[in-house]
Amino acid sequence: MMKHIQPSRFLLCAAWLLAGAFATKSACALGGTDPVVDILTVPGSAGLGFVTRVETSPYRGGGTRYDLLPVYLYEGERLFLHANRVGLKLLNNNDGKTGEPNGVQRLDLFVEQRLEGHPVGRIPASLVGMAPRDSGIDLGLSYRYRQPWGILQAELLHDIGKTYKGTEVRLGYSYDWRSGPWTLRPNVTVAVRDARLNNYYYGVLASEATAERAAYTPGYGINTSVGLYGTYDMSQRWRLLAGVSATVLGNSVKDSPIVQKRVLPAVYIGAVYDFGGHKREWAYNDSPTYFKALYGKAAEPSCHLARIITARCFSTASSNATSISGIQIGKPFIQKLNGWPLDFAGYVGLTRHNDSGLQAGGLQLDLFMKAIYSGFPWSDRVKTRLGMGLGLSAAQRVPYTEVSSQASGGKTTSRLLNYMDPTLDVSVGDLLGVRSLKETYVGFGVSHRSGIFGSSRLLGNVNGGSNYIYTYLETAF
Repeated sequence: MMKHIQPSRFLLCAAWLLAGAFATKSACALGGTDPVVDILTVPGSAGLGFVTRVETSPYRGGGTRYDLLPVYLYEGERLFLHANRVGLKLLNNNDGKTGEPNGVQRLDLFVEQRLEGHPVGRIPASLVGMAPRDSGIDLGLSYRYRQPWGILQAELLHDIGKTYKGTEVRLGYSYDWRSGPWTLRPNVTVAVRDARLNNYYYGVLASEATAERAAYTPGYGINTSVGLYGTYDMSQRWRLLAGVSATVLGNSVKDSPIVQKRVLPAVYIGAVYDFGGHKREWAYNDSPTYFKALYGKAAEPSCHLARIITARCFSTASSNATSISGIQIGKPFIQKLNGWPLDFAGYVGLTRHNDSGLQAGGLQLDLFMKAIYSGFPWSDRVKTRLGMGLGLSAAQRVPYTEVSSQASGGKTTSRLLNYMDPTLDVSVGDLLGVRSLKETYVGFGVSHRSGIFGSSRLLGNVNGGSNYIYTYLETAF
């Protein structure tokens, strides 16, 4: 029988992951992704997926942009993670089943990365010579009220990353229509943006003015967004997502010399795998907790992930060598999926970088879901597990191996990157013939950070990353 397990405290560190470690340089359009991602969430869900967005740039000469948004979802009783937003439910009158009942009220405190700013790749002529406008980190308060006639939502957001130092108020309405595997959600949002917010992203300083680009301060303004989003349940766990939206810029922003159009259309398409399912089945008291200790060294620059996992390269760096040590704690989400020898577990990891005096060391927080396969023909004698983890990695400071490799190619770095954790291990108890150590494993793995080939603005449009080959010991309690 398949079991669905609630992770115990496993997402408490996620607020630090988003609030303290986001330092990406985004090139996205307006606001966040919550109207897009929120339609995917149901109580008890935890999922991984992606959304590809095609949108018109607000900046003159910016053209059409293509962005891959990794989707990491968790919807617990008190905590939630929605791609670029993580938060705490202060009030949640939820029925705890397959959705929110009519009349439910919900109050959230959250941290969100604002996906807004200048392009980081091809800079249009309209922005040449200007200081880059970076993505911001907002602290927000959200109130939602659901009735049979729809959902009302109000949000207050303020910059806590000292990027644009402004405030925004969002008022929204949406309505859910469900029929069989289909869900449709029309949505309208009015965003009141203060002068600091608009001036930072769409203003031109006097020092940046040219003959073709006059100094300009838009001041406060109101943007309006309308969208239609839908999902289709291909199975109990696989869901497809699609949507269209249009944002109408306020008059003051529209008149900026660096803005090309007043109406900004966007199209979304994606897919998500839901580990939690559509039923809320919470923690079993006898579910194990995994504890893992690891130590590793940076791989040679030419020893990339594909070569390592295909056993074609295991070389560690001989010059500018750096190392890592850390722990990971995990809880199972699914055991024996469909009766197969395949488990899924959620992990949180804390890693310390020793950069050997090349720069100050730092901590790295990893949050990921992991698939673990143990169906090898010899596993009844010596249990062998092959694992692959996928999630997010946030570094206190960019590891030296990434700084040096990116600098050599003139590329940007980011503290927040995609994380992969391929592993191979065997049971110590089976090797030594000690029954009490049967659920203790020794093995090898790779700590891999990357920006998904520069295709994701959530991850700073970074094309590159790092690999650390490590050994580890893991046991279940």
